[in-house]
Amino acid sequence: MSRATSHSHDASASPPVEAMEAVLASARSAQPAWAQTPVRDRLAILRRFRHLLAEHAEEIANTVRRPIAETLTSQIIPLADHVAFLERHAAHALKPNRLGLTGRPAWLFGTRTRIDREPMGVVLILAPSNYPLFIPGTQLVQALAAGNAVLLKPSAQGQPPALALARLLGEAGLLPDLVAILPADDDSAAAAVRAGPDKILLTGSSETGRRVLSAATERLTPCTLELSGSDAVFVRADAELDRVVSALRFGLCLNDGATCIAPRRVFVHRSLFRPLEHRLRTAFEQTPPIPIDPRQAARLRVLHDHACHHGATPLWPAQLDWNKPRGPIIVSDVAPTMPLLKAELFAPVLALVPVDNDDEAIAAAAQCAYALGASIFSADEAAAQALAKRVDAGVVTLNDLIVPTADPRVPFGGRHASGYGATRGIEGLLELTRVKVVASRRGRWLPHLEAPVDGDAVFFASAL
Repeated sequence: MSRATSHSHDASASPPVEAMEAVLASARSAQPAWAQTPVRDRLAILRRFRHLLAEHAEEIANTVRRPIAETLTSQIIPLADHVAFLERHAAHALKPNRLGLTGRPAWLFGTRTRIDREPMGVVLILAPSNYPLFIPGTQLVQALAAGNAVLLKPSAQGQPPALALARLLGEAGLLPDLVAILPADDDSAAAAVRAGPDKILLTGSSETGRRVLSAATERLTPCTLELSGSDAVFVRADAELDRVVSALRFGLCLNDGATCIAPRRVFVHRSLFRPLEHRLRTAFEQTPPIPIDPRQAARLRVLHDHACHHGATPLWPAQLDWNKPRGPIIVSDVAPTMPLLKAELFAPVLALVPVDNDDEAIAAAAQCAYALGASIFSADEAAAQALAKRVDAGVVTLNDLIVPTADPRVPFGGRHASGYGATRGIEGLLELTRVKVVASRRGRWLPHLEAPVDGDAVFFASAL
């Protein structure tokens, strides 16, 4: 067991709150020394971690139950890029900001002010199952770069990748107790929240977000919630259909459709609607079927049947066997008011909605509470940019989807039922810090400490 995993536990155990408090106490005891470590020294450990990640990339990829090439491209390479981004930019982002004289009110003559960024303390990461290296890995390295200790609660499938990441951090020189890998069960997550970390990062469903946020209110623990999406795709009349079809197929098939910003709702200009249907049918004839989780399939069947009963039409597959459900599943002629367009589905399913213009598309998209990501396809850059300003989502991509969000410079987060706050980018790094203002006064002129005199009101009114 590496030094970084000294508080890892058997995933079959479900520690009570008291045991979790002991793990938290160990992390809290180790964190102050890490916070006092110069940022350049913290980043040097992360640099060594990045080199080890590259050296053992295939070994680490094998801890994930996905094709190695897909894991390398969708998780390990982006994670390494995020570490390199921190190496270049974290020290500048975290350095004290000394306010100059410009803009200082005259009545603060002699005051010097500094804004510091201090680590939160101990950060609890509640990780999802779909990207068990990339999502918790980026959050983990950002938390460490900011000077925090971390408790990482992986999913059941994410336990081996989490342990692998912690092992590499230990080999890179991370001090004991700064990263604890918790058991993967729900009871451990609940116990960790109740134990009182200083910050919680959750990536999960909206229902899980509500439960975590409710439990966190007992200690007023701040949270960043990256919750599910039901991402909208806007296909304007001037869109290039070949690119639209390729993008939709990629988005539906990536990670077997288990991607929070995968396309779900497609608002298509009516002039392209039937041609897009035809091309999607042709494209998916050559696409291998994707198994759908039985629990997701049960929910999807109800929504699918309701939509088809009220006027929607099944587009793909031609014959759908609910006893052995396979995706992708495409439903056409869906009305904006149908529950299928408002549901949180973690399955490869598309709903096609015909619209006459951008206004109608925006109004239809607004009927869904989820607002994580969106995509716009158009040959008119100016029109697409104008539409992007109107789309209610945390991230909007033009003529592409999903991949641009992995840019390490880009903050990532949703709105409404898709959560709040940001991870990644400088914004995500700063969310893992507290602001402290230090103001010092020089000189002996402190008129506010003197007793009021007659004429003060006239003087201050004149000054104002």
